[in-house]
Amino acid sequence: MSNLMTEFDAVIVGAGIAGLYQLYRLRNLGLRTHVLEAEKEVGGTWYLNKYPGARCDIKSIMYSYSFSPELEQEWNWSENYSNQPEILRYINHVADRFDLRKDITFNTRVTGALYNESSKRWEVHTDQGKTIRTQFLIMATGCLSTPKQPEIPGIEKFQGSSYYTGRWPDKPVDFTGKRVAVIGTGSSAVQSIPIIAQQASQLTVFQRSAACCVPGLNYKLTADEIAASKASYSTLRKAQRESPGGFVDERGSKSALEDSEEDRQARYEMLYQRGTLDAIIVCAYNDLVINKEANDTFSEFIRQKIRSIVKDPVVADSLSPRGYAVGTKRICLDYGYYETFNLDHVHLVDLTKTPILEMTEKGIRTSEKDHVFDAIVYATGFDAITGTLTRIGIQGKNKLLLKDKWAKGPRTYLGIAIAEFPNLFTITGPFSPSVFTIMTVAIEQHVDWITDCLKYLREHGVEEIEATVEAEDAWVEHSLAVANMTLFPKTASYYTGGNVEGKPFMLYPYVGGLANYRQVCDGVAAKGYEGFKLKTKGIV
Repeated sequence: MSNLMTEFDAVIVGAGIAGLYQLYRLRNLGLRTHVLEAEKEVGGTWYLNKYPGARCDIKSIMYSYSFSPELEQEWNWSENYSNQPEILRYINHVADRFDLRKDITFNTRVTGALYNESSKRWEVHTDQGKTIRTQFLIMATGCLSTPKQPEIPGIEKFQGSSYYTGRWPDKPVDFTGKRVAVIGTGSSAVQSIPIIAQQASQLTVFQRSAACCVPGLNYKLTADEIAASKASYSTLRKAQRESPGGFVDERGSKSALEDSEEDRQARYEMLYQRGTLDAIIVCAYNDLVINKEANDTFSEFIRQKIRSIVKDPVVADSLSPRGYAVGTKRICLDYGYYETFNLDHVHLVDLTKTPILEMTEKGIRTSEKDHVFDAIVYATGFDAITGTLTRIGIQGKNKLLLKDKWAKGPRTYLGIAIAEFPNLFTITGPFSPSVFTIMTVAIEQHVDWITDCLKYLREHGVEEIEATVEAEDAWVEHSLAVANMTLFPKTASYYTGGNVEGKPFMLYPYVGGLANYRQVCDGVAAKGYEGFKLKTKGIV
């Protein structure tokens, strides 16, 4: 091992929202803690995703830290749904306010980590040639941090400019007068396409699967609204923690099939106009993601909305989600997305009818024709939840590689720990609620649980903690059983790994709800970390 740098009690990988809060908690616990960050600044997802129109699809006051009442009172959100620059300013403010940067090493990518069974320490390797020893290794690498590479032959041939929404350049990109292609119609595409269309002389959107969008009713917050939010933070946070997904809207209490057609349409319309992601799927009825017949009523409502906006009936039909239960893919907030396709210089290529054959030096060749472009934007999504973890060479006991253990699908206990990988914790890992929640709420629950766990281990002289295979198997079996009660496993999406060729197909997030999950985690801790093997110092 070359260039042994130093040793810590805990090393955190990633300086996004999760990594910063975990650093704050462990430092206050008195642990020697350090963060390794691959990029040159804090922010994680919100540092990398600088594409035009990047904006949070959760209300600002809900998508923020709750651990510091002082922070809540001093920070003023300017919009109902904050854009990427404002969220990044907020994250930087947090890093500065709590003096977190002094314990972060930037521009340092973790390339591997090996658990030394003799010393009971992780040996973490970086692309800077350094090796760091730590008792605990905490992966705060994010659920949507590894962009999915386009599965298109000849991608290297294109001679124009290429951009990835998940790895956007630091400097703004000007598409004025250019012929631009956007490949993909997920959230980043839905947000960026209306803005790119304002600049480009020609915009062609290549769509594999139609998205479902609801209006994003954003607006500037008034001083009175900001004051009211600050006055109600404690009530809001309690409600978020006790809710299934961090949202506080009233949930639907009956089946969509119990209402008349007229009443059902009126309810969908009322919630549609509220402009929030959870408004319809969560609040309308209690069975839209578990009953296909009920979901069909909502899916048709969305298709009617698209037909009322998009003038060309052929384009409207292509943009209408079909072939999956709406809501089992991420619903996007729409800021002029559908209206953009009414512009003369904007064109849609439906890849289910006209597939891409290959890239060329000048653009894209489909089964119908050769398209010429000056720039291509890849909005092709992420290798979600597991992608970053399996790309790092993490080796547990007997040098078992995590990617090999997960070759047929991830195995975790609570989405936090992994059998055969002692003293390793994953924040919002597979089979935790993660992307089915407001991420800040899920992150804080995980960080708080991990912090309490490490405090317990120190107080009881425990040197090594490891999930048992039996507990891991039981949690995976439970997670998949709950998943199979819903429509999610029937849809190819980043939730199920269906967007990445060759990735094991299953529902990766836990769909049982954050409130229920929190109770399970608290119960495990209350029973002395049931489902874990604890080894005290001096005991082999």
